[in-house]
Amino acid sequence: MRQVYLDHAATTPIHPEVLERMQPFFSEKFANPSSFHTPGLEAKKAVDEARKSIASSLNAHADEMVFCSGGTESDNLAIFGVIRAQQHAVRGTQYEIPHVITSSVEHHAVLEPLQYLAKTKAIDLTVLPVDKFGKIAVSDLEEALRPETVLVSVMYANNEIGTIQPIADIGRALLKWRKTNATQLPYFHSDACQAAGALDLDVEKLHVDLLTLNGSKIYGPKGIGLLFVRRGMKLAPQIRGGGQERGLRSGTENVPGIIGLAAALELAQAGKDKENARLIRLRDDLINGLLTIGKTRLNGHPTERLPNNVNVSFMDIEGEAAVLYLDAKGIYCSTGSACASSSLDPSHVILATGVSYEAAHGSLRFTLGHSTRPSDIGYVLKTIPDIVKKLRQMSPVNLDMRHFA
Repeated sequence: MRQVYLDHAATTPIHPEVLERMQPFFSEKFANPSSFHTPGLEAKKAVDEARKSIASSLNAHADEMVFCSGGTESDNLAIFGVIRAQQHAVRGTQYEIPHVITSSVEHHAVLEPLQYLAKTKAIDLTVLPVDKFGKIAVSDLEEALRPETVLVSVMYANNEIGTIQPIADIGRALLKWRKTNATQLPYFHSDACQAAGALDLDVEKLHVDLLTLNGSKIYGPKGIGLLFVRRGMKLAPQIRGGGQERGLRSGTENVPGIIGLAAALELAQAGKDKENARLIRLRDDLINGLLTIGKTRLNGHPTERLPNNVNVSFMDIEGEAAVLYLDAKGIYCSTGSACASSSLDPSHVILATGVSYEAAHGSLRFTLGHSTRPSDIGYVLKTIPDIVKKLRQMSPVNLDMRHFA
């Protein structure tokens, strides 16, 4: 049976060159980089070179790279690290607790810790709305800023609907706020896991203080991530122990993973322009073909979206059922974020764009990658109309387009 993998936003296969570069550090160069002997120093040198390579891709300094276990830990370190380090900033003032701003379409790795902190009254949380395309308005963010705001966290590109946020504009607005109010706060964090390999990661142009990356979305290994932490920032460590990673993330470094992350980012950034152009053509062919199916809506921005992301809602069907029918035909996609696949609730991201609860249930996400070919798009477009038709015949629901807002 033909197999078409269209779930690259969930994870990607490791690039052969990345695996090749990692291989020696599993068995031949296996030493602990904290050990002060020749094999240990050799491992440390490799980690230092990887750190420099990643810093170069971000237009940052090597000592601003903090390695961790993945995107979730990176997001959590940014959030808990800033808030716990800045709690003193509001003590003794008229403000009882720190204030944090985020968006309604963030990944669960950002929303969950922030909602927990808000529930336990550790922070006051503002969740910005988005428009029908999933974008926040910079003016809304500016209006939400307060003297006690210590952190703004807005993702670079959405993992479900692909919409790209105006990160550089937000960064400039925050710089203006700081200058006007003679303060270093709030710090600006962005989860860029989906953006890596597709968008510019220059932290100076983006004006971010914290940036989250991981390996599994860019043809690198799983279990490795990175938090860019701008020099001069105060961040409280969340894992304490031996003091690795400038004391911000203790634990023996995942040397093969670090090597793999650096290699994957280097390859992704070097080839992104050519690959983006190829994927945009395939993406648009898939979007245009899917929208010929009646009662179908594109989720996310029509143009300001990731080159590989297609997210559509089909009225009167269950997305989970469509995923199973497509799986039986060798087409692998998802209903939204893989991190929330155990939940049958519709995507919080799509609901935030104004789509009704019922219509959001019929959403499917197709994310393209290196292996995607025009014939794959043709196979999907040939296969899915009959599946949608069959599921609609079985469905007791018959919504009208008003549910798409």
